Amino acid sequence: QVQLVESGGGLVQAGGSLRLSCAASGVTFSRHVISWFRQAPGREREFVGAISWSGGNTLDGDSVKGRFAISRDSAKNMVFLEMNSLKSEDTAVYYCAVRRSKTIATTPPLYEYWGQGTQVTVSS
Repeated sequence: QVQLVESGGGLVQAGGSLRLSCAASGVTFSRHVISWFRQAPGREREFVGAISWSGGNTLDGDSVKGRFAISRDSAKNMVFLEMNSLKSEDTAVYYCAVRRSKTIATTPPLYEYWGQGTQVTVSS
């Protein structure tokens, strides 16, 4: 059974940094894609980034390119989202999600498992 637990959210000033963690149990990195999404109040869930099954490829959403980066520690079954140069528009609940496929996807319905989310608030 796949379980995802996010942590690391909080309140940060604009321009600051945060590192989110996703503890993934029941996930086989060699067969799954793990991604980060975010959802702000009144908005649709938005793709932030993904890391491929091999760990060799990452894909970042257009709104975070050059500021956010995804990495993982396979030995610890952890995936991380490093967020830099944060802006007020980055304020949202951030979710990690698992897709039972080797192909990265950017749409939420293609992911079978979701964590409970962690709140990130960026003050201007």
